Amino acid sequence: MNENLFASFIAPTILGLPAAVLIILFPPLLIPTSKYLINNRLITTQQWLIKLTSKQMMTMHNTKGRTWSLMLVSLIIFIATTNLLGLLPHSFTPTTQLSMNLAMAIPLWAGAVIMGFRSKIKNALAHFLPQGTPTPLIPTLVIIETISLLIQPMALAVRLTANITAGHLLMHLIGSATLAMSTINLPSTLIIFTILILLTILEIAVALIQAYVFTLLVSLYLHDNT
Repeated sequence: MNENLFASFIAPTILGLPAAVLIILFPPLLIPTSKYLINNRLITTQQWLIKLTSKQMMTMHNTKGRTWSLMLVSLIIFIATTNLLGLLPHSFTPTTQLSMNLAMAIPLWAGAVIMGFRSKIKNALAHFLPQGTPTPLIPTLVIIETISLLIQPMALAVRLTANITAGHLLMHLIGSATLAMSTINLPSTLIIFTILILLTILEIAVALIQAYVFTLLVSLYLHDNT
């Protein structure tokens, strides 16, 4: 039972070679593009969602921060499609891997912090010591603020990993319970199956929300440093 429970989180291999790279490259292929002057409804809806999302995230940024708009929009689309594809049966979700989420979070966080130190060094250093701090507390607050700055990418990665992993585990457990109860008690099976359907709808929402939260936090880090 334990092996089956966590089997979906094991990185798949093809002929002994890791297939995670191919899986990561697959979601962008599902995004439709148009070669015509007049777009169909799917392309129009997609463009409307992209404009709405980018406007929501980039309104608070200045000119320098808005240069990241393409990267942030690409990031939210990639995480959202990866999370949604992971809900399909017998599929693998790369965002359940902490290593991959750290690989996304650390460069983006480091880029925003380095940009802040390059453009606004005084404001960046001022974050380590709030105004009006008593003199005896200065060393302690500097250490605390430094630690809080360094754990930001870890918090980003762990939040995404934990939410996606917890949802997958819960769906697996309820699905196993539904299958086990199907030969014992039919009314109970219908109730559990209804819960499974509602949980699946919830996980679709969580997949989209977590993609938005991850990108929004990166956008906030960028705003603090530009």
